[in-house]
Amino acid sequence: MQSSSRRAFLVGRRTERSPWETFLARLRRVAQGTVYDFASEAGSARLVPGHMQDVYHARSLCVEHGVTLALDGIPLADRLDDSPVLWVEPGAAMARCERLGPDDPRWFVQPGCLIGELEQAGLPQFRDQPPHLTVAAWLADRRGCDWDGGGTAASGLAHAMVLLADGTQANLGAFGVDNRKPLDNLRVQGMIPRLFELASVSASDALRVDGLWNGRYRLDALQPAAGGTINLAHLLLGHGGELGWVEWLVFDERAGFPIERPYELRYGRRPGTDAAAGDMDQAVRALFDPDGVFPEQGQRF
Repeated sequence: MQSSSRRAFLVGRRTERSPWETFLARLRRVAQGTVYDFASEAGSARLVPGHMQDVYHARSLCVEHGVTLALDGIPLADRLDDSPVLWVEPGAAMARCERLGPDDPRWFVQPGCLIGELEQAGLPQFRDQPPHLTVAAWLADRRGCDWDGGGTAASGLAHAMVLLADGTQANLGAFGVDNRKPLDNLRVQGMIPRLFELASVSASDALRVDGLWNGRYRLDALQPAAGGTINLAHLLLGHGGELGWVEWLVFDERAGFPIERPYELRYGRRPGTDAAAGDMDQAVRALFDPDGVFPEQGQRF
């Protein structure tokens, strides 16, 4: 009988995988898409999903292994060098863009669809936006989504299906007496009262300066301008990739209007709002992602 030490000598000792290598190996086993390892010291890789199921698996593995799940392609994205991170880039497998019906003004859009395609399709809110961005990156970009305070309806965003940090799928859309759809989801049902409470406190008033909104997350969507309708999907406008992963969106071409201010000059904190905005931002993020699955700061501002 051959001893275990003799076998080890003949075949060589198997080197133990690092936690990062174990994470990547498990991801590659389940992913239909492509995984690229950047071989960084802290651990960094990119996943181009072949199917939404890849993102579900990635989220679960990120939670288990303590890896940040970050949306790839956001302008001015934070580097996230200090801890292991998986960048997820929605590509051609997630790029559908089509009307909901022959004469329907609403469009079903997946996260990998390019902004240039949406502009060519005739959706006015994407006029003069960077055409190379995916709609997921555009939605996360605070400059591209810096609508006037209370004016988020101009985005034309009607619905959003979002994968939250705990694996819950949240269908966010219009909310009011005639539309209680978000209450079908227990996770969102628990968040709604607290979100409205945050939007109503005096601190939120301090974030409205010169007609603009100064928080990282659009709580002003819960206090729309006169005649507007509350829409929970608008909370994701300019969210920096910090609140969840967008599975699909619905845009209404009738409601969309382009932002007239130049793209590169719009977004920025207004003097005197930092403290109030910081507290409000942390409270909103804690409701969406209490365990820090997504980046704490997805953009460098």
